[in-house]
Amino acid sequence: MYLRLSALFLLSAALLAGCSGSGASAETNTEEDRPLRPNTPVVYEPQAPQTDVLGKEPLIVDISCTDQGYVMARYTGDSAKANIQITGSDGVSYKYFLPPSESFIPLPLTGGNGTYQIDGYENIVDSQYAVLFREAVQVQIENEFLPFLYPNQYVYFHAGSEAVAVAADTVSEARSDLDAISDIYHYVISHIVYDTEKAETVSSGYLPDVDETLRTGKGICFDYASLTAAMLRSQNIPSRLEIGYSGSVYHAWISVYTEETGWIDRIIEFTGNGWTRMDPTLAAGNDNSTAALKYMGDGSNYTTQYIR
Repeated sequence: MYLRLSALFLLSAALLAGCSGSGASAETNTEEDRPLRPNTPVVYEPQAPQTDVLGKEPLIVDISCTDQGYVMARYTGDSAKANIQITGSDGVSYKYFLPPSESFIPLPLTGGNGTYQIDGYENIVDSQYAVLFREAVQVQIENEFLPFLYPNQYVYFHAGSEAVAVAADTVSEARSDLDAISDIYHYVISHIVYDTEKAETVSSGYLPDVDETLRTGKGICFDYASLTAAMLRSQNIPSRLEIGYSGSVYHAWISVYTEETGWIDRIIEFTGNGWTRMDPTLAAGNDNSTAALKYMGDGSNYTTQYIR
């Protein structure tokens, strides 16, 4: 339930300074000597070939592409919504709500390889649901990073999204993935402001729209996280959108992966004098105050419940 999403959106990205070999000359170690990284968008487009499905109309889950780290779901019934519940081998259960639509919606398989329980429900009235199917599915993902590169219901974008074009332009001078992460982070904190009114009125089941966030220039922490993850994924940088608690407040943030560092969960930027955590909403709204940086610097303030 995304009520009063926090102004504490923790961007979990590592902006680490690169190190060179001990014997290299100063001329070969300068930033300018490094080639620019490719910035052409790499957008993974989910498919629904329906060669292997669970359930039947009005609620179908296409499991044809589980090796790519996702399933596709569609609800075409007369009720207000349907619900897909996915429980991975990690034991974490995820609920995805689907409005009536002819389109398939991508849902990620973030629990890794193993057996997934996929249950389908149709809303009857209020909070009551009827069970339509319950199935166990064996999943072997081709590449562990695919669930964090494809778009999904929470981080939705496509090749024509404005977020994809903005990301490509934003990282045009980046010389590494770490540079690209830094560029996207600074773009977000300088172009998006926190929407206090939206945070006070957002309804349960809210889903972010990354292009709307760009158009309006404002959002809540869920919007910050989704936009940043979409921009990074479109640059082929695996990014996890994480949902949980910042202290006692429901909250969203991200973690990223680079070949240089592996998965990075919360830290970090080298400022020249030391390391600091980064939270774009705090950075944008608090001018990196000492109190804000201290809060971000304490990893115990953040508890992950779900990964999208």
